[in-house]
Amino acid sequence: MTTTEPAAGTFRRARSPEAKAAREQAILDAARALAAERGIREVTLTDIADAVGMHKSAMLRYFETREEIFLRLTADGWREWTPVVCARVRAASGTSAVAASFASSLAERGAFCDLLAQAPMNLERNVSVEAVRAFKLTTGESLALIVAAVRETIPGLTPAAAVDLVATATSLAGTFWQISTPPPEIAELYRTDPRLGHALVDLEPRLRRILAAYLVGAVAE
Repeated sequence: MTTTEPAAGTFRRARSPEAKAAREQAILDAARALAAERGIREVTLTDIADAVGMHKSAMLRYFETREEIFLRLTADGWREWTPVVCARVRAASGTSAVAASFASSLAERGAFCDLLAQAPMNLERNVSVEAVRAFKLTTGESLALIVAAVRETIPGLTPAAAVDLVATATSLAGTFWQISTPPPEIAELYRTDPRLGHALVDLEPRLRRILAAYLVGAVAE
């Protein structure tokens, strides 16, 4: 990755709250760009430090671990996705359209889907209790807003069923994104071997079908 940032070791420690916030944002922006280019699993703390022109030990003053950085990005992803999916759900009519609202808004956010898959497996497991608390408070706020939007559009859906819809959508989006974006050589294998056609996954239509079926059952129940 090409960067115009200063060489490692040239940054001075941020003294004011504003400078600290700016430094944290620079770290988050670098991690986001690297993850979009390589995938989260391939990005190390050293990679992020190099991208912002800091020594790794200096960066630890702002974030304790690489997992904390990506957990913050996951929280940012929830904040960005929530108003989008809420607007689409409120403009929808019927269970199929609501399912499509979730599927399309998630499929458009590959990096967020990658983070959704990594969060419970890795990102929440190498951070402080306070970092997890902050993350869960963010997701809880988003969940409440999305559930309210869904129940406005589908009044017959119970609160628990609406919560399950969000959980199903986000967990499957994370899983299907991982499956649908294999390394190039594996993708070529799937395309060229007719016996492996079942391994080719198109995230949006599959997620839409599953969520639509779920909603039909949840409303009937």
